Amino acid sequence: MPANLRKNFRKGAKLLVVKVGSALLTRSIEGEGRFLDAISFEMIARQVDALIKEGRQVVLVSSGAMAAGSMQLGKGDLPPRISEKQAWAALGQPHLMRHYEEVFRPKGRLIGQVLITHDDLTNRRRYLNARRTLMSLIELGALPIVNENDTVAVEEIKVGDNDNLSAQVAALIEADLLIILTTVEGLLKEGAPMPVVHAIDKKIVELAGGPGSSIGTGGMVTKLEAARLAGSMGIPTIVASGRKSDVLRRILSGAEEGTLFMPAKEKLAKRKHWIAWTQKPRGALVVDKGACSALLSGGKSLLPKGIIEVRGNFDRGEAVTIVETDGREIARGLVEYSSSDLKKIRGRHSKEIEKVLGYRFDDEAVHRDDMVVTC
Repeated sequence: MPANLRKNFRKGAKLLVVKVGSALLTRSIEGEGRFLDAISFEMIARQVDALIKEGRQVVLVSSGAMAAGSMQLGKGDLPPRISEKQAWAALGQPHLMRHYEEVFRPKGRLIGQVLITHDDLTNRRRYLNARRTLMSLIELGALPIVNENDTVAVEEIKVGDNDNLSAQVAALIEADLLIILTTVEGLLKEGAPMPVVHAIDKKIVELAGGPGSSIGTGGMVTKLEAARLAGSMGIPTIVASGRKSDVLRRILSGAEEGTLFMPAKEKLAKRKHWIAWTQKPRGALVVDKGACSALLSGGKSLLPKGIIEVRGNFDRGEAVTIVETDGREIARGLVEYSSSDLKKIRGRHSKEIEKVLGYRFDDEAVHRDDMVVTC
């Protein structure tokens, strides 16, 4: 199946999302600091232009705004305060886009900048508007270049990282393939890239290691999260080295480049995807072993009796994660009761809800129809 799927990329992958990380777009010169690398931009532009000339449609998700801002300021690592990060992004975004324009203009290729926040993806009207904008740019023959709107995004409305954003964009436009270009050749096992990952389980996550570089915000862990997100919508993901000058052509010719993350066998319905991946969790419910088994094996709803602990503050209808006692996430869902109510009824039978609260919405804390298993 993986070999056949790779071969299908030759003709079947018409609509692509390509994500490029900050580390690919920058270089260091001893004694002079870090700079945007014109050679890297040209390499990306040449490959993307060639794909479009083949008749493929491409959306480019590009990191680099804050890195470009740091270079404008002559600074090093990213600052800790979000207001400073926003300022760096504001300084760097036009610098980043100017580099893209300089490499695509000689090829006769127009570029369009699209800045997105998490809030744009959770709001149905903005979600549809973002999709229409991206598809309209493609129809005009332009290349959409997407980045998170770091200049205004605070924690509550941030997507989080551009790996996640690229997967959200792939789901938004219903792409055929997500390609994440990075500085390594894929998910490494014993020093060599794994050719294919069928399921992102605990062992795979352990292989991913820690966070990304000081100039970026990702790492292999966020790439796994992106692959899981895209895969839930039936979209395969390839993580490969962007250092290779013809990596995109090789991937689209069916060559074994990087690590292929297979999509889920059953594609999530759009509402389930919205619950699992677009809604930002406002808290967590820690459940006992019986509830965990009922959710994972029995296909049941989460009842108050199975809840050991309620974390965070949230209202009825907001998203939460459902976790085991060791912290492992097993599901996400929309709650039927607020955090204050759940703290009062946790561990109790459903028939006691009205007696404790004075009212009852439902017997469930999280109904199965409003829940997605994520492990």
